[in-house]
Amino acid sequence: MPPSIALVSPSAALQDSYRGLVAEVTSLGEKLVPFVLGFEHHDIEAMLVRLAECSRGLALPDGFVAHSTFWLVRDGTDVVGVSNIRHSLTAALRREGGNIGYGIRPSARRQGFGVDILRQSLRRAGELGLTKALVTCARENAASVKIIINNGGVLESEEFFPDRNEVVQRYWLTADVRA
Repeated sequence: MPPSIALVSPSAALQDSYRGLVAEVTSLGEKLVPFVLGFEHHDIEAMLVRLAECSRGLALPDGFVAHSTFWLVRDGTDVVGVSNIRHSLTAALRREGGNIGYGIRPSARRQGFGVDILRQSLRRAGELGLTKALVTCARENAASVKIIINNGGVLESEEFFPDRNEVVQRYWLTADVRA
């Protein structure tokens, strides 16, 4: 029987699995994506309060917009991915970052979770009132490009970032509560 997969609001009940995901990413020296993985999480209740405030647009740093975070959970116990949905776009987010950022636990990659987290994030974006969502990624990140295209992404543009020596692509996708 295939595993049960759900995109859920973060909860203290899943804190050990969440911490394991963060530890797995950092142990490999990878960048924490989405950025909320970098939030202090030793006091899980404080982190949950911070995430709730962010979703309401409260206590945000300058230049940030309201954003909601969700965890992709396998079989009700295993956090395999994290998604962050920005409710609106700034000029900076239009250039890089977009509406949706997501990441999959390294040990859970290449199992279809990337396509699923983006599909379910698009549904959540629709529930938040978005009709379309911008997703950006490095052109060299073939896995992300494939995930985005498999979810109906349409390439709008790409731009070379000299400071990173890479090309960032911008894709538009339909945000739909039925996705």
